[in-house]
Amino acid sequence: MMLSRAKLIRLMAFDVDGVMTDGGLYLSDSGEEFKRFNSLDGHGLKMLRASGVEIAIITGRTSRCVEARAKNLGITHVYQGVERKLEAMLDLLGKLKLSRDAAAYMGDDVVDLNVMRHVGLSVSVPEASQLVREHSDYVTQHSGGHGAVREACELIMSAQGTLDAQLAPYLQ
Repeated sequence: MMLSRAKLIRLMAFDVDGVMTDGGLYLSDSGEEFKRFNSLDGHGLKMLRASGVEIAIITGRTSRCVEARAKNLGITHVYQGVERKLEAMLDLLGKLKLSRDAAAYMGDDVVDLNVMRHVGLSVSVPEASQLVREHSDYVTQHSGGHGAVREACELIMSAQGTLDAQLAPYLQ
């Protein structure tokens, strides 16, 4: 069932804190925020995008480092400071002319549930709240900020039969 849902995905959106990062909020004495991103996750996002799936970020916080990370990865659909994540997802689906079944979302906390319950595929991390894990189609083996995003990307590419083609250039 979950793999059949993953085959339909044309848009994969991600929360940031606890999904693309380990969930820690690192603040300097001057109040500047730092986040730790995983390079394996980043390459997974690039491969998923190259396989034809749109990538988006929908997060409740606003951070310059998220903007920089998205730019570095070529992610153009970035929604920061979002209180109503479902509204952002519906806006994006409208812009891309996609159905809810063609969308996936990866989150880790109750603020993500509304959007997770209205997409074709919902993914969470092992550290997600119990309620979020219960409403997830797939819970990654890897932790947020430690390969969970890569795992989700590879799951979708595998279901769609595009993973081997994305890995082929590295096996020559």
